[in-house]
Amino acid sequence: MGEDCATNRTTDFSYHVTKYLGEYLPCVRNFSVNTIRSYRDTFKLFLMYCKQARSIPAHKVQLKYITPDVVKGFLEWLKEVRGSSVCSVNIRLAAIHAFFKYLQSREPQLIFQCQQIMAIEMARTEKPVIGFLSVNELRLLFSQVDESSAQGRRHAALLHLLYDTGSRVQELCDLRLRDLHLGENPYVLLHGKGNKCRNVPIVTDVAQRTERYIAENEMSAVKSQDMPLFFNSQRRPLTRAGVSYIVSKYAALAQTQSPTFPHNITPHIFRHTKAMHLCQAGINIVYIRDFLGHVDLATTEIYAKMNIESIRDALENAYPELPTGSLSDWAEDGALMAFLQSL
Repeated sequence: MGEDCATNRTTDFSYHVTKYLGEYLPCVRNFSVNTIRSYRDTFKLFLMYCKQARSIPAHKVQLKYITPDVVKGFLEWLKEVRGSSVCSVNIRLAAIHAFFKYLQSREPQLIFQCQQIMAIEMARTEKPVIGFLSVNELRLLFSQVDESSAQGRRHAALLHLLYDTGSRVQELCDLRLRDLHLGENPYVLLHGKGNKCRNVPIVTDVAQRTERYIAENEMSAVKSQDMPLFFNSQRRPLTRAGVSYIVSKYAALAQTQSPTFPHNITPHIFRHTKAMHLCQAGINIVYIRDFLGHVDLATTEIYAKMNIESIRDALENAYPELPTGSLSDWAEDGALMAFLQSL
């Protein structure tokens, strides 16, 4: 492993975790800061488990101690002691899998141990129901914004752009002035997971709304194109929590107008909603995948399946009950039989 951890000042575990989080994920895998934080939190929880459940302080944890049984104990601890959901536990296990996959090429003598840990299966979960807003529900939410005030116009620009781009919340927060192309055939440049960028077209109405917001806030005169599109009172980029607050505010107002309006609305529902509306409009699923920035088409196919199920439910609910006794036998219809046989 080298002289870096030859002394007693550091263990092989701390050495590799530091390299993994500090160099491999950001520089080789090009992971975002938020993704790296999620991996980091997994290791923080694991060290907490080692100390609390196994009486091993963080500075003494070594790779040889991390057996499949230890990892399984950690997962059980997350559920029983921390109260983590099955989904959250699976996320932690995925981070551990990724780390030991990285480790096996750097510590070949541990390859069997690594593969045993990588073989630990994810817990089964029920397929989540993906929530989305109907067109009428989306209109109701948008209508709650009072655009007679500057703050209302800012919020309207944000909400319309969040829906029209189908962006992840962090992608919206990361938007800079340089990412906007609001002339003919307007589009925005989104910076997605793994620092992958994609151009996303927006409709003229949203482009014009965004232009008015920029002009009203005198942002077009700003020399630096690195200025965030949406910012807080300190002129710093709006955070995900800030976006959530804005969405929750108008969702609560919409619920007072309609008792059937969905509860627990989050910013991410705008992304689900855009995807479902594109499916319902008959857009090719490959285009939707690229629009959303999905790596795997299977992720996008979830929306297509949901759309088929929604159509089936609608048809079943709308289909009139016909009196079966009044229906003639189709096999006796000579014209129909001739048509079928000609196919």
